[in-house]
Amino acid sequence: MDTLVAAIVMGIVQGLTEFLPVSSSGHLIIIPYLLGITDPFITSLAFSVILHIGTLVALLLYFRSDWLRLIPAFFATLRDRSLAGDPDRRLAALLAVATVPALVLGFLLHDIEELIRNVGLVAVMLVVGGGILWLAERAGSRHRTALDLTFRQAIAIGGAQAIALIPGISRSGISISAGLFAGLQRDEAARFSFLMATPITAAAAAYELMNVIRGESIAFQAGPMAAGLVASFVFGLLAITVLLRFLRTRSTDVFVLYRVLLAVVVLVTWLNLR
Repeated sequence: MDTLVAAIVMGIVQGLTEFLPVSSSGHLIIIPYLLGITDPFITSLAFSVILHIGTLVALLLYFRSDWLRLIPAFFATLRDRSLAGDPDRRLAALLAVATVPALVLGFLLHDIEELIRNVGLVAVMLVVGGGILWLAERAGSRHRTALDLTFRQAIAIGGAQAIALIPGISRSGISISAGLFAGLQRDEAARFSFLMATPITAAAAAYELMNVIRGESIAFQAGPMAAGLVASFVFGLLAITVLLRFLRTRSTDVFVLYRVLLAVVVLVTWLNLR
């Protein structure tokens, strides 16, 4: 496959699957395998960082008005050591405590993902993650908003993301599932997940960028790099918009079905090629 086309394909995949509860890390392993993409630049850490920067910009742009309120509210909370009955301060505090376990566990367990990048495992985890999402859809009361969360529940939602280090589980999928188990409305669970993902994605992108600067000696290709960046940004923005609107009135079952069907396709292909 042409490098430019492969870059666009991978950018689209990253943009969509970073936010839809279907596992971006799993898809970034599966798609090159299924399409035979072997270009060293497209499969490099450097290109992966570029794609994550695209989805980070999509997050920042979509939730810009929220962050313009939440960041000052967070520092006001630190200054006054009080939530002062302010919903923005409370949401900022909930996001802050939810982010801590995700950042700590993500840093400590980061290398696990590289050790278990296996197509067969991804297929199995697609089903496991789908099962968790299916249970959450039926167990949750779906009547609460993010402001109704306790700080313990916020920490649990953040900590749940450690499981997503296993490719195929899905960071957004597991955090939306945790939100549903906590009784959040579907779109509220997704919104809290995306707001929480912003500092986590920024930290992960910065960490990977440092790794690229320190050790990855691969020639950057400007055209594919720009194409992948734009594709991940555009389709990431599209995925956020569509998912939040979709979840206001519909269940997550379509994503559970997609995960199971994809797992079947991957397992059949993997077993036939072994």
